[in-house]
Amino acid sequence: MFKKILVAEDLDAISQTIIMSLDRFKIPIIEHVKYCDDAVIKIHKSLYDNQPYDLLITDLSFKPDHRNTNLKSGRELIEAIKKIHPEIKVIVYSIEDKSYLIKSLFKDLGINAFVIKGRNSILELQEAVEKVYASQEKVLSKDLEYALNNPSVLQIEAFDLEILKQLSKGHTVDEISDCFKSLGIAPNGISSLEKRIGKLKIYFKANNNVHLISISKDLGLM
Repeated sequence: MFKKILVAEDLDAISQTIIMSLDRFKIPIIEHVKYCDDAVIKIHKSLYDNQPYDLLITDLSFKPDHRNTNLKSGRELIEAIKKIHPEIKVIVYSIEDKSYLIKSLFKDLGINAFVIKGRNSILELQEAVEKVYASQEKVLSKDLEYALNNPSVLQIEAFDLEILKQLSKGHTVDEISDCFKSLGIAPNGISSLEKRIGKLKIYFKANNNVHLISISKDLGLM
């Protein structure tokens, strides 16, 4: 079983519930942080001390407060941690249920499990910890299995997120094309970009690019 776990959750009641649910596994070290920045600091220190964390359990949403932080969301946290500690296993424990976001977490960030907060979520979280430790299979809450298996769900990829990021900066399709070419990102043709933006607008029911950016921000894609 895992020897060292880090829980990233800004609500004390939830974090304590998570920690209590892990008692059955007799894990030697379970630590908790309320801020994504603090999680990265702990990961850095654990690697420096040659005592790395085996597992990260994190929420996706972290409510802003008086403290200035660099990382604003669980997605940003996972991305940052994977760069410095790619071997760490990651379980996302969140109320988020949007299928395209969940698909992106598995495909783009390589998370190991996604458990949605709900009536039976603690049992599912315990099962996820056991399964993630025992195998390389992806673990998903039963109510959300369609998120990985439904072919009708649009795949939101890192490519799409980069397009949205460039649009949010006010760049035109021509400018995005030039930027992608300089960065070696493909496809980078104007026609390909316009088609992808069109699909995103249809999927999110956005009237225009400004509306698309607004929806993307509301959904936590940016």
